[in-house]
Amino acid sequence: MKKMLLRSSALVALAMPAMVHAQSTGSIDFQEDEIVVTGAWQNEVGGVEVPNTPKAKQVLGEEIIRAQRPGQTVNDIINLVPGVSFQNNDPWGSGGGGFTIRGFSADRVSQTLDGVPLNDSGNYAMYTNQQVDPEILQEVNVNLGTTDVDSPTASAVGGTVNLLTRVPDEEAGVMASASYGNILANHSGNRPYYRFFGMVDTGSLTDGGLRAFISASTLNYDNPFNNYGENKKTQFNGRIYQPLGDNGDFMSLAAHVNVNRNNFFGSKRFTGEGDTTDEFPDTKADRFYDIDYPCTIPGAVTGVADQPNECGMEFDRRYNPSNTGNIRGSSRFTLSDGLILTVDPSFQWVKANGGGDETLLEGTRNVGGVEYTGFIRGSYYYGMDLNGDGDMLDEVNGNDPSQTRTRRYGLIASLAYEINPDHRVRIAYTLDHARHRQTGQTSLMRSNGEIADVFPMDDALVTADGFELNKRNRKSFAILNQVSGEYSGNFGPLAVNLGLRAPFFTRKLNQYCYTTSASGYVDCIGTQDPTAYEAANPNAVAPLSRKYTYDKLLPNVGFTLDVVENGSIFFNYAKGLSVPGTDPLYDSLYFVDAEEARPAPETTDSFDFGARYQSGTIQAQLAGYFTQYKDRLASSYDPVLDESIYRNLGKVNKWGIDGSVAWKPTQQTMLYVFGSWNDSEIKNDILGGICDQDNVDDATNPCMNVGDQFFVATGGKREGGAPSWSVGGRGQVEFGDFQLGAQVKYTGSRYLNDINTIKIDGYTLVDLDARYNFRDNMAVQVNVTNLFDNLYVGNYTSGLASTSEYVQIGPPRAASISLIIGY
Repeated sequence: MKKMLLRSSALVALAMPAMVHAQSTGSIDFQEDEIVVTGAWQNEVGGVEVPNTPKAKQVLGEEIIRAQRPGQTVNDIINLVPGVSFQNNDPWGSGGGGFTIRGFSADRVSQTLDGVPLNDSGNYAMYTNQQVDPEILQEVNVNLGTTDVDSPTASAVGGTVNLLTRVPDEEAGVMASASYGNILANHSGNRPYYRFFGMVDTGSLTDGGLRAFISASTLNYDNPFNNYGENKKTQFNGRIYQPLGDNGDFMSLAAHVNVNRNNFFGSKRFTGEGDTTDEFPDTKADRFYDIDYPCTIPGAVTGVADQPNECGMEFDRRYNPSNTGNIRGSSRFTLSDGLILTVDPSFQWVKANGGGDETLLEGTRNVGGVEYTGFIRGSYYYGMDLNGDGDMLDEVNGNDPSQTRTRRYGLIASLAYEINPDHRVRIAYTLDHARHRQTGQTSLMRSNGEIADVFPMDDALVTADGFELNKRNRKSFAILNQVSGEYSGNFGPLAVNLGLRAPFFTRKLNQYCYTTSASGYVDCIGTQDPTAYEAANPNAVAPLSRKYTYDKLLPNVGFTLDVVENGSIFFNYAKGLSVPGTDPLYDSLYFVDAEEARPAPETTDSFDFGARYQSGTIQAQLAGYFTQYKDRLASSYDPVLDESIYRNLGKVNKWGIDGSVAWKPTQQTMLYVFGSWNDSEIKNDILGGICDQDNVDDATNPCMNVGDQFFVATGGKREGGAPSWSVGGRGQVEFGDFQLGAQVKYTGSRYLNDINTIKIDGYTLVDLDARYNFRDNMAVQVNVTNLFDNLYVGNYTSGLASTSEYVQIGPPRAASISLIIGY
């Protein structure tokens, strides 16, 4: 362990080369033999590997992972992979962020840990601040635009990110680290960062090799921009590993628990012009700001209609807490000569929320002559004295975050058979069963603007009618049953892989509120008699349940061909599928006929082709790709309903080039360069709305007459959100016990929207890392990020035709020092 963790060697990767290419045990095992057959596999170079498979993949191993800041989110580390563009919300990695792969946003990319899907089961969102500690990872591999045939995903039209946990060491050992950091930018003030991590390996406990590791970490830091927010995180990881003989069979059980408490911060409106309140900062000094903290909510006055002040109501006062965890099993059994069974079961849980502050009303709402409590037309009515002043006249400060609880069961099992040394087949079954409970309970704000409990669901406010008031109340099930098959064959220099996925996906929706529009607005009246409400709202859709099913055959075929010594070419075709998430499907409940507004699943046809060169000192790959993206889903205008709904927007073509070269000229030096260029074209204009008199008078749209339809000019434009190109590199050199590394990445310009009217400038980030092993079991590591303290736009969600969006401020320059000890 000392060698692995203190010197960042590739010890485990060299000892266990099978575990470098895929996510599930079955995919790992199957591709291991495929790679051995082709004879083209080589060791990684400086922590970088380009596996010789038909798909465009890239692997980052321990040498690069350990050189990054301890505790950094793994999604920041894969920013070193061509085609990936990640924007961190803070320098430390636990404040969230967003990324794209080949222009696909994170909700179209599947991220897994040892085969367990980490994307939200409802909307496929990826929460980069909830990832495992990087110290427990053996490697990260990225499929650029494709998936493995047994991938447990209904959303990955844009690729996969696969995280692989390290195997416990055969020798007992202890590793610990302590980190301190701070923002190093003018006007930033003192914003310290503290992190502690510890890990214990038991070593072999029995003659049969039973062994385990357990780790724990804790961090605390002030957010980088304002005078209020902070981030606290505690995490536990562990794994038990039992080899079964000496033929590669094993059984393993791993577990992960993560507790996050953090506030929102650093979000500013970007218009590309002007100086207005809440505008994106013009200077580096403007990145740092104060909110109204500390503050006090005025006391209530009897007989007066009290109004809330702004204390506690600012965006930066909102919390984003999460309690997450999972249990992951994996196993491999040789049933007979050439017949191998792998079984990977899993269970995971989530308790989290986001937002929000709100004004709560003590009175009731008259609907059809009856006084109702509940959430009605966007307001909160309790019918009771909330602030204790003896009247029911007041509006009071409260909190209404969107609550989510998930229970998720999974299984990936496969049976592989080696026909002969050159030909293998396997079949696989994948289950992903998620129960997704979404509510919106409320709580009263304390007098200092603080939330009483970051999880109001634990002690929710109850109305005078005796029910918990919710701004939303729904339960859904996302169930994937998938069968797949794969063949791998070797014909001399030609290796062929033929795969087929057959996912059968079901979404069961249970809406417990009244749906009042196709845009998803709801009224929630709890257990009250609905007669008067329904009579007054004949178009509101009463609570109901509905089921949607999706299935598709997804071929996945490709080959590699050795053309020269150490050199090969490759080709792959894969069809992808992304099933609509819960939000567009809940919106569709407004329609009596489910088929009328049911969005079609997104599909892709992706083609990869390229060349690789692999030797003991060089790993190089150049890949081109073309993807036809069909039935892209977004919110757009419906002329019949006269409102915006989720709908399919037609075709988008995407194409580009990715490339990288890792070169190790000596044992003490490594140079890695990478780059990517991508483009896209939206094929059609999108219906934007109906012209009104203001449109005609102000010429805000191409409107000649009131009542005409107007279109959003997306046809021929590129998708917003993704950079057109990026280029970067990393170099490192060792001088005995001292290692120095530097990495740089230029991220090109991005559009804020799909109509390409606002362009966000590109930016360059330079990071430094240095490590000194001053004893065999001790090292000190320094990491500096954004060395030149560039001001730039970070993460944001691209809109269809928005002229302003809220974007994150890119993190300022920050430095940390870590003491690492291993025995």
